[in-house]
Amino acid sequence: MRPSGLKVAGVLLLGILAISFGSILVRLALAASGDRSLAFSLVMSAGRMGFAALLLLPGFKSPIRARGGIPFALAAGAALALHFAFWITSLSYTSVAASTALVTTNPVWVTLLGWLLFGERPSGLTLLGVGVALVGGLLIGLGDAQGGGTNPLLGDLLALLGALAASFYFLLGREAQRRGLSLLEYVRVAYTTAFLILFPLPYLFGGGYGGYPGAVYLYILLMALLPQLVGHTSFNWATRHISPVLVTLAILFEPVGASLLAFLLFGEVPGLQVILGALVLLLGVALAVLGGRR
Repeated sequence: MRPSGLKVAGVLLLGILAISFGSILVRLALAASGDRSLAFSLVMSAGRMGFAALLLLPGFKSPIRARGGIPFALAAGAALALHFAFWITSLSYTSVAASTALVTTNPVWVTLLGWLLFGERPSGLTLLGVGVALVGGLLIGLGDAQGGGTNPLLGDLLALLGALAASFYFLLGREAQRRGLSLLEYVRVAYTTAFLILFPLPYLFGGGYGGYPGAVYLYILLMALLPQLVGHTSFNWATRHISPVLVTLAILFEPVGASLLAFLLFGEVPGLQVILGALVLLLGVALAVLGGRR
C-alpha cells in the first residue's frame, strides 16, 4: 500500500534532521582526536559504515528470496563507498564551501541519469525547481566561504565525482528494492559492501583504526546511528515511493538543519546569505514537487 504524502514528508524530515548531525559529529570527532589528516577522515567514513553494518547484522543470515535485487544492492554499496571516498578526499584540496556546494548537485545528476537510464523524463517545472534549489544550495555553501584549498581544481572535480556517485547510489538502491529486496535486506547488503571497500583505505594513507581517545569512537558510533542508519535509511525508504529527484532535493536541506544545530549547540549565527539561500532552496523544492505532481 502506498504511504500517504504526510508520512513520506515525515520520514524525509526525520532523515534531514538525522543527517544534519553528521557535520556536528565530525567536528566533535576532529576536536577529540586532534587529527585532521586525510587518513582520519577515511577512518571516520569506514568506521561509520562499519558500525552501521554491524548494527544491522541481526537477521543477516536470513535467506534473501529476491536475488534479482542483490547485484543492484552491491553496486549501490560500491557507489556509496565511492561517494564517501571522493567527497572526503575533496576536502583536503578545496574549501569546505566549494566542496559542499558541488557535492549537493546530485539532484541534477539524478534527474539526468533517471532520464537516460530509466526513461523518466522530468517536467519543465521540475527542471526549473531543481535549478532554483541548486542556486539556493550554492548561496548556502558560499555564505560561509573561507579559504581556497591547496588544489581547488582537483578538489572540485572530486566533489563532483562524489555527487555523481551518490546519485548512482540512490538510483541503484531504488532499483534493488523494486526488484524485490526489502528495505532492511537492501541496506544490509549496501552498507556492508561500502564498509568492505572503505576499510583498507586509511592504511593506504598512513593511518589506522587504533590509538584514538574513546570519545572519537563514540562520535563515530553516533554517526552510524544518526546520519547513516536513520538518515540514509529514511531516504532509501522514500525512494521506493517518490522520485529520487525529490529525495535528493530534500537532502539539500542538510546545511539548513546543520546550521540550526550549530546555532543551538555552538552559538553560531548563520549569515544573511545563508538565510536567503534557505528561502531560495525552499522555493525550488516547492516548484519541483508541483512539477512532479503534474
